[in-house]
Amino acid sequence: MQESGEMYLETILVLSQKKDHVRSIDVCEEMGYSKPSVSRAMSILRTGKYIEMDDNNYITLTKSGRAIAEKIYERHNVISKLLMKVGIDEKTAAEDACRIEHVISDTSFEAIKKFTK
Repeated sequence: MQESGEMYLETILVLSQKKDHVRSIDVCEEMGYSKPSVSRAMSILRTGKYIEMDDNNYITLTKSGRAIAEKIYERHNVISKLLMKVGIDEKTAAEDACRIEHVISDTSFEAIKKFTK
């Protein structure tokens, strides 16, 4: 899966923790993307069976979509916290973690996770 798909799934996960229902417009507002861009992404994620949309256009993560979203979200949180522990301000740590979370290997991430516990 490409980084953009991971970011959409992570955003849907975070929104679903805050709201009862998530719609494409919520994703647009959260990510700052246009409606056509989000609509296209949702179509791709539906085709890949990472999300489902019901008759009310509520978005739900599938089992595989949730697994990816939770993996990326965990990486974001662990890396952000590590960066803040070494003196990086919260905003910069979150921005950097957002980039790192998509490219770090499982081996490196597991080592970081173990180190921070």
